[in-house]
Amino acid sequence: MIFQKRLFVILQPKNQPMKKLFSSKYSDNSITFSLLMLRLSMGGLMIPHGYKKLMNFAAKSSTFADPFHIGSPLSMSLTIFAEFFCAGLIMIGLMTRLATIPLIIAMSVALFYSHNGEMFGEGEKAALFLAGYIALLFAGPGKLSADKLIGK
Repeated sequence: MIFQKRLFVILQPKNQPMKKLFSSKYSDNSITFSLLMLRLSMGGLMIPHGYKKLMNFAAKSSTFADPFHIGSPLSMSLTIFAEFFCAGLIMIGLMTRLATIPLIIAMSVALFYSHNGEMFGEGEKAALFLAGYIALLFAGPGKLSADKLIGK
């Protein structure tokens, strides 16, 4: 009994930051900030992948994977569109939900076609990106976005 009381006292947060850390409550500002950070990180981490493909288009387009049988150059063009341009739209929060769809498709292809569905192996990065883009699809851009500014 004494041990339980001591443990309760130890785990009882005494100062305000600790109370907030153990609280299950949330505010609109925390959701807004979280969605901003998610958008910036998911877009910002994806853009270099698209930029690398864009700069090496001539050299790599003939050997790029073609899972939909539309031609390697077109497959690479669609991937560049998703990874570079749609990721940029997500960062600024413009047409966010629409911009996540090409990225969800691209990350699904990367995970299930290129990495054979190995979520815990080589496809781990694609799986993490896929999860983030699906979360953005459902959550939307948040209040700190171009979509909110133009009233969408």
